[in-house]
Amino acid sequence: MQIGFVGLGKMGMNMVTRLQRDKHQVVAYDRQPELVAQAERQGCKGASSIEAMVSQLSPPRAVWLMVPSGRPTEDTIEAVAARLQADDVIIDGGNTNYHDDIRRAATLKPKGLYY
Repeated sequence: MQIGFVGLGKMGMNMVTRLQRDKHQVVAYDRQPELVAQAERQGCKGASSIEAMVSQLSPPRAVWLMVPSGRPTEDTIEAVAARLQADDVIIDGGNTNYHDDIRRAATLKPKGLYY
């Protein structure tokens, strides 16, 4: 399985390490380049931007987010969704309010994106 991953903090880095260990192809991005380099040392492909991450994934794409709730999640979902196409999937693994998840799913559905 191939997956894009955004957010390489403690939880995110542990997840990409496990995904990589289990032979999944992970393309990892974080705003902090040193965390991307750490993921690369675990065998992931690194990306310097969300656009670069998405461009390395084959459709249909799956992008997993592990970013703080609130504005960081909103901004990241918006940035990722702008670069995806119908039948792609966004997985929000962060600690967000389920009302926000319902709203986001409704917003992304007309674009053919799964959330």
